[in-house]
Amino acid sequence: MAVIRTDRGLDRLVNFTDAAVAIAITLLVLPLVDLVTDDEEHSVSSLLANGDTLLAFAISYVVIASFWQGHHRVFEYLRDYSPAMLWANFLWLASIVLIPFTTQLLADQGTNDPAVNALYISTMVVTTGSLLLIEWLAVRDPQLQRAEVRGTLTVRGAAVALGLLLIALVLAVVAPAVGMFWLLLLFLSEPLERLGRRSRHRETTHGRSDG
Repeated sequence: MAVIRTDRGLDRLVNFTDAAVAIAITLLVLPLVDLVTDDEEHSVSSLLANGDTLLAFAISYVVIASFWQGHHRVFEYLRDYSPAMLWANFLWLASIVLIPFTTQLLADQGTNDPAVNALYISTMVVTTGSLLLIEWLAVRDPQLQRAEVRGTLTVRGAAVALGLLLIALVLAVVAPAVGMFWLLLLFLSEPLERLGRRSRHRETTHGRSDG
């Protein structure tokens, strides 16, 4: 039986994804609410005394916001989706909704526990890897892309970020004293991607000159 797909189908996919991300990012604040609720004086000092909880909230808020931004960027290129892309998106969502749980572990156990760090970063690896898969599926099938931007979508950014996350995962286990600060390696994503683009441009230019 032929699969019937309309523009509304892509809208529903994006809207469902946005709603799930909104719920996940909202759940991050619940531990902070519990801290204030459990404190009879409802003082700010009770929050400041729980630095691990505040740090875990801040890290995860930025993480989810960054992942949503990357997802939004990719889907801006698309006019349609494939069944494989749909399931890759569900994998992406599974890792997103797991972040509030791993955030609570960070708050409870601290950022010096290698097992907790590994679980948290592993979740990010799944998120980045599934988005990379979505991009790859879109690049492989240009008809899924909007005509005006067709051919401009690449997987370079997600591939670099995935590589850096895998390095951070190993370092977080080997050197747990640094904790989640290994995630600062992700700031190298853009410079490395630019360096890769320049290298490919030089190779292309030299190739044309030799020809």
